[in-house]
Amino acid sequence: MDTSNESSTIDFILLGFSDWPQLEGIISGAVFISYLVTLVGNTTIIVVSNLDSHLHTPMYFFLSNLSFVDLCYTTSIIPQMLLNLWSPKKSITYGGCMFQSYFSLEMGATECLLLAVMAYDRYAAVCQPLHYTVIMHPQLCQKMVVTSWLGGLGAALILCSLTLQLPRCGNRDIDNFFCEITDLFKMACIYSKVIQSVFSALSVIFLLLPLSLILTSYGVITHAVMRIKSASRWRKIFNTCGSHLTVVTLFYGTLISVYLKPQKNNSTSQNEGKFITLFYTIITPGLNPLIYSLRNKDVKNAVKRMLCVGKLSEKS
Repeated sequence: MDTSNESSTIDFILLGFSDWPQLEGIISGAVFISYLVTLVGNTTIIVVSNLDSHLHTPMYFFLSNLSFVDLCYTTSIIPQMLLNLWSPKKSITYGGCMFQSYFSLEMGATECLLLAVMAYDRYAAVCQPLHYTVIMHPQLCQKMVVTSWLGGLGAALILCSLTLQLPRCGNRDIDNFFCEITDLFKMACIYSKVIQSVFSALSVIFLLLPLSLILTSYGVITHAVMRIKSASRWRKIFNTCGSHLTVVTLFYGTLISVYLKPQKNNSTSQNEGKFITLFYTIITPGLNPLIYSLRNKDVKNAVKRMLCVGKLSEKS
C-alpha cells in the first residue's frame, strides 16, 4: 500500500495549546501583536537599510537579510496558527503542513548561518579596522549571504525529502502549534536511524558549528576591546556588538534547548517545548529589530532622516 498517496489526502490536527483553552485568547492576542511588531520593525529595517546611503555597509546588508528571513519565518507559521487559535477547527492540510515544515526549517537554518556571518563581520570591523573595507568587500558579502541561503535550502530539502518517506500509519495529531520537523519524526510508526543520523549531523553543522564560530569571534573581539583606552570607541563597539550578541543569545539559547536537549517522552516536557518554541519562532523575530534599532544610533538617525524627507515632500 502506498502510504505517501494515502497521507497526501488527509489533514493533520495541530493540537497547539488546546490543553489550555482559557489561555488561547491571551496567546492569540500576544502572537498577533508580536506579528505586527515583526512586520513593521523588520520591514522598516529593510527599507531604511536600502534607501539610506549612510547604511550601505556590510553590517546593514547582513541585517536587512536577517530581517527578511525573520519576516519569511514568522509568516510561514503565524497566519495558520492564528486561524487555529481563533477557530475550533485545528486542522492543516497535508500540503500546508509540508510547506510549514520545509519553510520554517529553511529559514531557521539560514538564520543560524547569517548570525555567524554577522559575527565575522563584527570581528573584521573591531580587530581589522584598517583593512575592513578590503576584507568585507561587496562581492564577499554577497557570496556569504548566498551561501547562507543555499545552506538553509539544502538542509531543508534533505530532511524534508527523507521525512516524507516515513509511514505514519494513520497518525494525524501533531502536538504543537505548527508542523515542526521533529514532530513529523514523532508521528512516524517506525524508527529511522538514517533520518536521526542526518538530523544530528545537520544540527551540528547549523547549530554547534556556527555557534562555535560566533563564540570564537567574540572571544577575539573581547581580547581586542580590553586593550582599547578610548571610552567613546569602546562604547561604540559595545553598542554594535552588543545588539548582535543579544540576538544570538536569544535565538541560539532557545533553539539549542529544543533541538539538542535530550528528548523526554512526557507531557510536561512537551508543553515546556511548546512555549520555548513559541519564543524563538514568534517573539524573537519581533524583538530583533527593536534590539538593533534601540541600541543603534545609525538606524534611529536614518529613520529620522526618512521621516524628515517625507514631511518636507508633503509640505512642498
